[in-house]
Amino acid sequence: MTGTPRSRGRRDRYAGPRRPVVRGTSLVGQLVEVEIGPVAHGGFCVARDEGRVVFVRHTLPGERVRAVVTEGGSEDRFLRADAVEVLRAAADRVEPVCRHAGPGGCGGCDWQHVDLDAQRRLKGAVVAEQLRRLAGTDREVEVRPVPGDAGGLGWRTRVEFAVDAAGRAGLRRHRAHEVIPVTECPIADPRILATGVLTRGWSGLRALDVVAASAQDGAVVVPVPGTEVPVLHERVAAGSWTGEFEVSARGFWQVHPGAAATLVDRVLDGLAPQPGERVLDLYSGVGLFTAAFADAVGADGRVVAVEGDPLACDLARRNVAQRPWVRVIPGRVEDALPDDPVDLVVLDPPRTGAGRGVVEAIAGLGPRRVAYVACDPAALARDLAYAQAVGDELGELTAYDAFPMTHHVECIAILRPSAAT
Repeated sequence: MTGTPRSRGRRDRYAGPRRPVVRGTSLVGQLVEVEIGPVAHGGFCVARDEGRVVFVRHTLPGERVRAVVTEGGSEDRFLRADAVEVLRAAADRVEPVCRHAGPGGCGGCDWQHVDLDAQRRLKGAVVAEQLRRLAGTDREVEVRPVPGDAGGLGWRTRVEFAVDAAGRAGLRRHRAHEVIPVTECPIADPRILATGVLTRGWSGLRALDVVAASAQDGAVVVPVPGTEVPVLHERVAAGSWTGEFEVSARGFWQVHPGAAATLVDRVLDGLAPQPGERVLDLYSGVGLFTAAFADAVGADGRVVAVEGDPLACDLARRNVAQRPWVRVIPGRVEDALPDDPVDLVVLDPPRTGAGRGVVEAIAGLGPRRVAYVACDPAALARDLAYAQAVGDELGELTAYDAFPMTHHVECIAILRPSAAT
């Protein structure tokens, strides 16, 4: 995610998740004893109780636990549960760093009870399983660390805190509306906590966005609702390229301090742009990849960026103002795709993915390479299946631990025309 408000057109992101529909008699609160099986997408592991699938948080494959049902009814196909007692621990289990990370606590971290290297192995297994199940592709996946965190901590430069009825800032319980007032957040950038956001009262607010941008000191607190949203400055120092960007404090930008540079390096390396080439940047946000590719292809080349958020488009134009061979097109990617052939495509869609129509349209433009930046492995795998159906194949796949202690993983897939087409 590199600059776009991905929640646009959806429900208020500060309102919490929708309440689940329970079928039959509620089983919430029931205690079950289960053997834990493989990891699943979403920060769970899979178990079975009386033949029914149970997705259990706070556990590891191979463990035996007692778990309390947190969601589901007697007629549901599966249940969700939290492990509340570990009867047989896995070797990779560690003590969580944060007091709020356990069962019934904050829902922000999924894997604090897991050794960091083991977290990455679990994430790699999830990506590989999604590719196999949804795209029919067998691939071993290694999840690489991203420079800039301290053992998986202190990396989150943008945090959305909810505010409870008493005016206390906190984070929501997993899949729940309830706000858990927190006294610490070890994954947050220290500049965020230095604002005093967790010790001050915030009566009358629904939420707070707290942002520690890379090109300025300290962090800013943006109240919600509020009248003004500041524009902040981010600096990207990739191995072969540097750039500076204006970004809305409530827009999206990579939250790990090393992620933007890491992704730019990988995408430039995977696509190898040449002077004079034509590049299409879809879901372009404030222009991270747009600017990098504009510099790579030079004034004899062309870069077209398509972005659906008007503010992100305005900021992108400012961020590439010294590169007149760049064109920024506002609008939904599905509606605003240009018809002209291109050499290279970069797409960084929202968590739901690009979808069949966009993937097919990209193939019709005849690019020699496509870089797909994905924050959800299931969406990536579905779109990869669509790409394979129109004659593209998966080349390099790189996965990065841009969100340590959570189940999220950032992937970059390089697609190319199949040799068989």
